[in-house]
Amino acid sequence: MDQFDEHFTVTVEDEFSVHFKDPILYSEDFISLSKLQPSIVSAEKGNEHWRYWFRKVDEQGEIIQPELKFYFDLVFNEDQRLIRWAFSSLFLQIAPAPFLEASLRSLGGAKINQFKRQLKADISTIEKIATDLPKKTQVISQLGKPLRIKKEHNQDVYIYHFKLQTHGIEQGYEDRVLSVVKLSFDKQNNELVKMAGRFVGLKLSINYRKLLKHKQSQLAQMTE
Repeated sequence: MDQFDEHFTVTVEDEFSVHFKDPILYSEDFISLSKLQPSIVSAEKGNEHWRYWFRKVDEQGEIIQPELKFYFDLVFNEDQRLIRWAFSSLFLQIAPAPFLEASLRSLGGAKINQFKRQLKADISTIEKIATDLPKKTQVISQLGKPLRIKKEHNQDVYIYHFKLQTHGIEQGYEDRVLSVVKLSFDKQNNELVKMAGRFVGLKLSINYRKLLKHKQSQLAQMTE
């Protein structure tokens, strides 16, 4: 990961895709780590294509109508090694493409806590982003009404629940089916400043302000 461009390429169209130049992760390893089976498995030009569907649900875990959903795609080659990981366009409302790529690049200098099984990214190793943070109205127009809103001093945290369509859940890992997504919006300018969630057993947190270029970061700090 610390030589990102040597081992990976990123393409952004309707999806955000990470392509693995030197595939090493086996499909069985992914299941061993996540403990969750894909929603759909299909063939794609000699490769195996897995799709994980996440559907928006209410407090009781019932799918909300009209249905709103996003997906992750995993593509494995004939040796069952991962060659592509794609995120749907709706997921990019939660983690915009420039910030998602920067977060992946920052993993090259991450500190590993083996006891807690955590990675803490080192953003000092990557080039910061010159862009605008998404506005609340833009995000809500795509994700709809949140399950609830938590009021904090400088920000409002919008909480969403998404349920993974899967089967054969390993005993003890039933809670991984539910993804709780927390989106933090600045109260003064309504910008999306942070995302936290758990997807396929992986906890992910991105502070978007910290990934902005210095001038924009200073402005953000002045409004805190």
